[in-house]
Amino acid sequence: MVRLINNKNIPVIANFAYRILKIQEFFTYIRNWGHPDIEQCIYVMWHANQFSVHGLPNRSKTNVLISTSLDGQIVATVCENWGFKVCRGSAGNKGAISSTLKMLGRLKEGDNVAIMVDGPRGPYHSVKKGAITLSKESGIPIVPVYWYSEDFTFRKLPSWDKMICPIGPCRILNIYGKPIYSQNKTEEDLINEVKNSLLKLEESAGEIYKEAKRQKLWNKKQ
Repeated sequence: MVRLINNKNIPVIANFAYRILKIQEFFTYIRNWGHPDIEQCIYVMWHANQFSVHGLPNRSKTNVLISTSLDGQIVATVCENWGFKVCRGSAGNKGAISSTLKMLGRLKEGDNVAIMVDGPRGPYHSVKKGAITLSKESGIPIVPVYWYSEDFTFRKLPSWDKMICPIGPCRILNIYGKPIYSQNKTEEDLINEVKNSLLKLEESAGEIYKEAKRQKLWNKKQ
């Protein structure tokens, strides 16, 4: 059976995906809510919210962790075209030492890192230890991110991660949790703290979004 995605057609597919997303970009209005005033961090989000990286500030200083799969190559190409830096691998898993060391190097250079903590294959909403390891080794805080919209164009796709993305004009909030510091905490404590923070953001997103609308956040210039 011939794979629909292979090494020969990846550049074509990646270019097509980028062009589609570039068109969508004109109709996507992302605002940030509660972004912490810190110089450097490790952004974490669910795999379902992976497109929330589009709203992160300082793209040129943000490294997105992306799997080494063929599908990941497409995502990596799109992210690089968007102006992000890319690290390939799955931090914290067996055989991921090189990608972890690479991300630690980027953190030491003053960059940020963005990681989908339950990706690339799940289990769904299960926090893996990659971001935890990076925080403990570098001392850089973890900042949870959740994106949300009430617009009907904010659609959930039929994938294992229940990925959500805009399809058409859409007002979206990137909502940030409080920084999580790893000092004097166990790995298990940090995993639970990250998961609880992301779930809390999901639970409170509706009310925060309503407040953003009351403040007419999307009418203000970025």
